[in-house]
Amino acid sequence: MEQTAVTVSAVRDVGPDAIALELATPDGFLASPGQFVKLLATVDGEEASRFYTISSPDVADTFELTIGIDPEGDVSPALRGLDAGDEVTLSGPYGNAAYEGEERVLILAGGPGIGPAVGIAERATAEGGEAAVVYQDDEPLHTDRLDALAEAGATVHVLGSDESLDDPVVDAIAEDQQVFVYGFADFLDDSIDALEAAGGSPDAAKVENFG
Repeated sequence: MEQTAVTVSAVRDVGPDAIALELATPDGFLASPGQFVKLLATVDGEEASRFYTISSPDVADTFELTIGIDPEGDVSPALRGLDAGDEVTLSGPYGNAAYEGEERVLILAGGPGIGPAVGIAERATAEGGEAAVVYQDDEPLHTDRLDALAEAGATVHVLGSDESLDDPVVDAIAEDQQVFVYGFADFLDDSIDALEAAGGSPDAAKVENFG
């Protein structure tokens, strides 16, 4: 989709220094959790853009972006200051590391990677599939959604940054399972090592590097 103005439906805190930005779905916008969009905002009279990954299970009426707030940044504090009814401009969706109807999913998430992780897990379980989430963050986000997933039967592991991924990945990995990995470069390296140690196939994983 080319650049399109969309309306803000809600802005919610989802953890320390992070928000869920809920946007009204524009006509013709089709996307899956795990894909990302480009948001454009005007900051101090200048146009700036950032990429954010979809963190809702679908985009039927509205969709959500999970955004970490950098107090020293230009764009994220401006987005946190938005109110329902305001408008932002987006383009997309982009990316291939997204949910495509897989019946069994394992999502490894570091930091803000939990956004697409919960979206994919919720979508998979809503469609009768199985989901597992291994999440590493010292200040976890979306804890309510993770609790709901666990109550619905998903496997959920929440780890601190100094805890190894190895044992949780061994517990969560299964045959005929699509693996997704979302996070920054160091987390991606640790995830690939954990998948190899668990006997998985890292080359078959859908991976998004946040930088």
